[in-house]
Amino acid sequence: MTVTQFGRVQLLIMQVLWEHGGATAREITDRINESEPIAHSTVQTLLRGLEEKKAVDHRIEGRTFTFFPLIQEADFKQSATQDLLSRVFRGSVEALVAHLLQSEDVSSEELADLRKLINRSAKNPTKKKG
Repeated sequence: MTVTQFGRVQLLIMQVLWEHGGATAREITDRINESEPIAHSTVQTLLRGLEEKKAVDHRIEGRTFTFFPLIQEADFKQSATQDLLSRVFRGSVEALVAHLLQSEDVSSEELADLRKLINRSAKNPTKKKG
C-alpha cells in the first residue's frame, strides 16, 4: 500500500470529508474555521492538490462542487502508521509504544484501555498484515 502524505491542513480537510462523507469547499472552510482561521481560497487550492494526489474527487451538483474522499480513513491510518513504524522505529512496535508512553501524557484510563488491548491481543495473536 502506498503512503499518501498530507500536509497539516490537507489532513484537516480529509478529516472533515471522512467525518461527513462529502462536503463543499465552503462547508470545509466553515468546519476548519471552528478551530482555526483559514481562507476559503486556501481550502480551494488545497482541494485541487488533493484531487491531483487522487485523495479526493468531486461531483457537480448544480453550480456547486461536492468533494468526497477517495482514500478511506482506516487505510490512511494503516499506511501512515506502517510508514512511521518502519522508517522511524525500524519496525519495532515495542519502541514505538515505549516512546509514546515516555513522551506523551497518558491518562490512567488510557493505560487501563491499553492493558485490555494488550491482554486481548496476547490471547488472540494475529498474523501481520501485509
